Amino acid sequence: MKIDPNSPADLSAQIATAIRDAIISGELIVDARLPSEAELSEQFAVSRPTVREALKRLAAQSLIRTQRGASGGAFVNRLSFQEAYGQQITTSTLLLSMNDVSFDVACEARFAMERACASLSAQRRTADHLATMRAEIHRQTQPGLSDQSFCDSDVAFHRALVDGAGNPVLSYQLAGAVEAMQPLMNMITFSERSRERIVALHTGIADALEQRNAPKVESLLSELETYTLDIAHGIAAKRRPTAG
Repeated sequence: MKIDPNSPADLSAQIATAIRDAIISGELIVDARLPSEAELSEQFAVSRPTVREALKRLAAQSLIRTQRGASGGAFVNRLSFQEAYGQQITTSTLLLSMNDVSFDVACEARFAMERACASLSAQRRTADHLATMRAEIHRQTQPGLSDQSFCDSDVAFHRALVDGAGNPVLSYQLAGAVEAMQPLMNMITFSERSRERIVALHTGIADALEQRNAPKVESLLSELETYTLDIAHGIAAKRRPTAG
């Protein structure tokens, strides 16, 4: 593990990257104990506070854990998909907010990825997944439900559909699509969309999953995509300044 002391990059960030790369490459395996702060300080030719800051960065990413006591120290963590969901969602949200990604592009990506797991979800969904979806549909019909709560329920419904595929890699990859892109779409379209139409589409999707009818799920997701795009285009047209 090496760093470039002449690089303008922060030294603690360089050390964190070097250790992270060693973990990814398998040089440092799960549960392996990292060298002590003093040893790392000597290895990288930096101060102990700099090493300590690097270790804090790695701990914040859940790549390492620290233990106290005589047998303590810093150890390589076993990172689970569930623990990584938050980072995936945060990264996706930042990418969408910091880059010029059009609504159409985000919508296309989000529904294409969800349709990709429809077949697996139709095969593997459990009673619990269906129960979650039915509960969210019921929640969405409640009078007085706030726009924020409806949007949260919308995300939870689609999260259950994705998780129904029973594939943690898909669930992880789609975490950003559902829980970053979906709120963005809700924020833009909530004022114009019909809750009744959304509930009807959600009900149809849940029914099709219960019947293990993957083509129907995909068709309804396409219909929901078209409806979402139509609303967004209508809102954009209203906001567009008129000539003259």
